[in-house]
Amino acid sequence: MSAGMLDPILKLDRELWYHINVLWQNSFLDFVTPFLREPKFWIPLYAFLAFFIPYKFGKKGFYWCLGFLITFALSDYTSASIIKPFVHRLRPCNDLELKHTVHLLIDCGVGYSFPSTHATNHFALAFFMIFSLHTQYKWVWIPAFLWAFMVAYSQVYVGVHYPLDVICGGLLGTVIGTFTGRFFRDKVGFSKK
Repeated sequence: MSAGMLDPILKLDRELWYHINVLWQNSFLDFVTPFLREPKFWIPLYAFLAFFIPYKFGKKGFYWCLGFLITFALSDYTSASIIKPFVHRLRPCNDLELKHTVHLLIDCGVGYSFPSTHATNHFALAFFMIFSLHTQYKWVWIPAFLWAFMVAYSQVYVGVHYPLDVICGGLLGTVIGTFTGRFFRDKVGFSKK
């Protein structure tokens, strides 16, 4: 795809970013979104899963925790170490054209923007949970998807990513999490205890 063909997509991406980050700002989201994207905020969830899954499923639960960690490592490495250095897209908060416009709620950082590693990781983990736990907990897809969506949306809202960064990161994470979740389900699974 040529650069000229990308122009309308990037223009739409910037317009949507402007709406989310600048026009739709409010005091509630200003307070909440920096926490939602912070990994330390989710430690209680990770701790609960690390204890509950092995408690509920025994040895298979420990394999599930290993699959969860492998999913994270694979998504994080693919996004941060392979794609970002290749694409080199500036974050909106590092773009000189936007520095007086961006509604920045956190430290901008020096890394690249595309794809969002937060979105990649959280969608990968969400879809790993969806595919690996669905036979036991059919409702798991709702909180898992909402969790990943909230983290991804927060990335745009706080000013460190464009919507296209989180959409593509979410799609990448969905592919990785679907693959690892289905692999776990088919090779280990919880259907037989």
